[in-house]
Amino acid sequence: MTGREALPGTLLEARSLHKSYGQVHAVRGVDFVLARDSYVTLLGPSGCGKTTILRLIGGFETPSSGHLNLDGTSLDGVPASRRPVNTVFQSYALFPHLDVEANVGFGLSVAGVSRDEASGRVAEALRMVRLENMARRATQQLSGGQQQRVALARAIVNRPRLLLLDEPLSALDRKMRKDMQIELRELQRRLGLTFLHVTHDQEEAFALSDRVIVMNHGRIEQNDEPQTIYRKPETAYVADFIGGSNILPAAVVSRAADRATVASAFGTFESPAAPSVKVGAPASLCLRPELIALSDASPSLPAKVAHVVFQGADWLVQVAAGKQILFVRLAGAESPPEPGNDVSIRFNPDQAWVAAGSLAGGP
Repeated sequence: MTGREALPGTLLEARSLHKSYGQVHAVRGVDFVLARDSYVTLLGPSGCGKTTILRLIGGFETPSSGHLNLDGTSLDGVPASRRPVNTVFQSYALFPHLDVEANVGFGLSVAGVSRDEASGRVAEALRMVRLENMARRATQQLSGGQQQRVALARAIVNRPRLLLLDEPLSALDRKMRKDMQIELRELQRRLGLTFLHVTHDQEEAFALSDRVIVMNHGRIEQNDEPQTIYRKPETAYVADFIGGSNILPAAVVSRAADRATVASAFGTFESPAAPSVKVGAPASLCLRPELIALSDASPSLPAKVAHVVFQGADWLVQVAAGKQILFVRLAGAESPPEPGNDVSIRFNPDQAWVAAGSLAGGP
């Protein structure tokens, strides 16, 4: 069964992909491509459709409409067992009665791979995840990170063209998650495979990915490089979900090239803007906490300190400026003001960003 010819460098293409469960539209006509040898993350809150997309690609669900093509070949009607795709599940799904080696080689035995070939491939997969010395260990004797690596080895031993990872780090503690992020990225580069990773954690998505696809109510809000997602969120939803931005309602007065003049609670000024920002449509002014200064240099705005939170490398200061609540990030070496103090804040409009939509606008 063939589809249309794959775009150069494209491994997987989703076209008008839709999935409904009765009256619930889990995925709403999304389009995206996955490049070969890339690490891509589907990012969003619970219920946004990201895991459903993973299950559609893996063959565990059937699209209500739309198409998936792998290397230009349609996946329509192809069962999960015949797709060159493997999934690492959130629960790892290891067999407790089998040791590490048997867990990794289970799929090969089911597929009828010869014992000699299977033994070599299992040993290679265990070397890839640095578990070659634990082949005979019971899985219950492993740490969470080691169990995760067994699950990865079991997936890559089948030599898939695409590896799907469904919230693979959610059960690990913070330090182990950090360590596994590095290991996952290094493994993807060593294998030269395409990884598609589902998470609700924006820090995890940024640490791992070549591209991040931000989901909202079954639709794609933005598909871009992590730095662009962070610095130039297309919509107020993206700016809010990835965290860290102060988001204020704004009215777009005029639009020119890549900038917009907006009226806000802090006055009217011109700032860089997302391409979808239009005059007369809802918009939001996004101010990063690290780009707001506590300074009485002109021009500045009066504010009052509400809370001060120590975060190790820096301080997060919450201030009330008129009716607006803002967060200001100070380097750890700076002495923060005390709660209740009157302060002045200022920011450079050229470092602000205008995104489309507003938080009150809904999905």
